[in-house]
Amino acid sequence: MMKINYLSHNQIDKTAWDRCIAKAVNGKIYGYSWYLDVVCEQWDALVLEEYKAVFPLPFKEKFGISFLYQPFFTQQLGIFSTRHLTPEVVNNFLEAIPKKFIFGQLNLNKLNEPLVKRWEISQQVNHELDLIEDYEKIYAGYSENTRRNINKARKHKLIISPGVKPEEIVTLFRGNRGKYIPHLKDNNYKRLLRLIYQCQHNGKAMMYGVYDEQNTLCAGAVMVFSHHKVVFLFSAISETGRKQGAMFRLIDEFIRERSGNHLTLDFEGSNDVSLARFYKGFGATRLYYPAIQFNRMPFPVNKLFDALIALKRK
Repeated sequence: MMKINYLSHNQIDKTAWDRCIAKAVNGKIYGYSWYLDVVCEQWDALVLEEYKAVFPLPFKEKFGISFLYQPFFTQQLGIFSTRHLTPEVVNNFLEAIPKKFIFGQLNLNKLNEPLVKRWEISQQVNHELDLIEDYEKIYAGYSENTRRNINKARKHKLIISPGVKPEEIVTLFRGNRGKYIPHLKDNNYKRLLRLIYQCQHNGKAMMYGVYDEQNTLCAGAVMVFSHHKVVFLFSAISETGRKQGAMFRLIDEFIRERSGNHLTLDFEGSNDVSLARFYKGFGATRLYYPAIQFNRMPFPVNKLFDALIALKRK
């Protein structure tokens, strides 16, 4: 009989926790304690025996209600395990979520498949590209549109540099696409910068910038490395960069540099059709991971709450 313990944040042995994440068969950078400490307002955990498997529980508290949520900049969390995970084990973890969390929306990871009859589950989209082949073979899998945009970027003589600062990429984003994402506030951007610098401190982040002929930054990206994967964590592009194919050029150059290695490029999505088409254009494979939702509020409050959440998504 497995023993799953609920631990409050100050009870967690973070050395043992990070050892589990490092050795996990489904380990991801999002699961490290130092990563969670930056992106989560608060987090507790479920731990199997002596940290053989762990399940972070990021939560907030409002109006006396404690609820689980998916933090920004963490695509997948869920159960991370040093051993094979069965649907029964996943379900045991989910059943062990303390009753004090009366509502929850969480993304699990692709090796977390719960018993579907007990949980409200949706399948989320991700795209990944294996870089183990040489560049020429990977390039042959690009779409015609992707190749055309790469050639356009080369004609514009765009220059790629790894020396760009995180603040420059964030500022570029806020001045362009960020203007149309009102739910991203100042504190979210400050948290992102802390996260990037923490990843750098742990030797797991690289920044790339693209400069036009006037030496103006027109695109940038933050890549984080862990478990033989590189995650396309954050990116920004100006209107000039968009017109000149700057992001196509950046990703193509990254693939050229890193091809032929035991490495997977994780694009982090997306359910957005246009972004999915962009990632697919590099030959990425579409994958799925589960997200769960639960509502332990009493009837009819639970139905009203679910309706408000559904309305918010529209």
